[in-house]
Amino acid sequence: MTPAAETATLREFVGELATRPASLWEFVSESGLQSLVACASKNPNAKFTVLLVSPTSGRTVLAVKVPTTTAAARAVEAEAQMLVGIHQLAPPIIETVPRVVEVIEFDGLLGIVMTAVHGTPLTTSYLRWRHTATPAAVAADFAAVGSWLAALQRGTAGEAAPIDMDAGVRAHLASRFSGFAGLDDDLGRLAEIHGRLGESTLPRTAVHGDLWLGNVLASGERASGVVDWEGGELVGEPLRDLARFAHMYALFLDRRTRPGRRVRGHPGLRAGEWGAGVAYALDGAGWFPEAFRSFLRDGLTRLGGSPQSWRDVALAGIAEVAALADDDEFARRHLMLFRRLARRHRRIASRAATARIAGLRDAPRGGGCR
Repeated sequence: MTPAAETATLREFVGELATRPASLWEFVSESGLQSLVACASKNPNAKFTVLLVSPTSGRTVLAVKVPTTTAAARAVEAEAQMLVGIHQLAPPIIETVPRVVEVIEFDGLLGIVMTAVHGTPLTTSYLRWRHTATPAAVAADFAAVGSWLAALQRGTAGEAAPIDMDAGVRAHLASRFSGFAGLDDDLGRLAEIHGRLGESTLPRTAVHGDLWLGNVLASGERASGVVDWEGGELVGEPLRDLARFAHMYALFLDRRTRPGRRVRGHPGLRAGEWGAGVAYALDGAGWFPEAFRSFLRDGLTRLGGSPQSWRDVALAGIAEVAALADDDEFARRHLMLFRRLARRHRRIASRAATARIAGLRDAPRGGGCR
């Protein structure tokens, strides 16, 4: 797509707000605001964010997301479309969602200017000393995001449909890891998981698509802002957000612990094998695994699903990251994590089925009159 075509499309998303996009530096200069480059991604299709700050109040007023490649421009365009759409739906949490106000140009590519949402990224508190070792602090994080998700999903709920945690995930995995030893078995296990989930129906809702700690801002005990909507859908599978937040919260539990040592506050967790925190959340015992599972069970119950499906939802979420993550090594590690945990899940399920059959066989049989 040519820059001119991209401009026309993006202007349509924001209601023809500009006759000609100003350049980034023209816009910053004319705004009268102070500028700060807040985030510069290192990924090959990088985007950077410029915060525009009031010189009188010191508060951030606007945020400008700027692409550096054509692929990054497509992601920014997708985010603009999502933000305009979600504001038209106007769910109860709409004040926590940035609003697109202008289009700018940077090196022939289009960026977007958004209203700023305020708060502290959950990553800041998460990485604080002993935060994830404290049950009350972790419970507050899960509660804040759970409440935000509940409001988003209630406010955008539409018709019910079979649960679909696939939406191309298996096809992406097959393409991305073509020739990877054991992939057929992984895809088979994932098909079983998707099949079990698909036996139930849930309402379709708006979906953020990348709901992790870094994209959630908090103020007090509530989620005050949620950013980076480029992977979102106006009508999608709500379990995607539920799975992504729980998974990414567990993934970094051992980040500050040396390999081989116990993770402070989590007696059943040792740092070492990549993804140990997620394995602990799924298969371990203790307050954190219970908090992780309760977050998934509560979300399923709220949406009208079976809380017993929490493990399938978690495993499907891990597979989604393996399929869609930008970084190839991060994706590969998630595939290996899915393989390890899905195999264990199948063994557990097989033993449970065997025990049930044995119990039925050994149970006293009723008879007629003797």
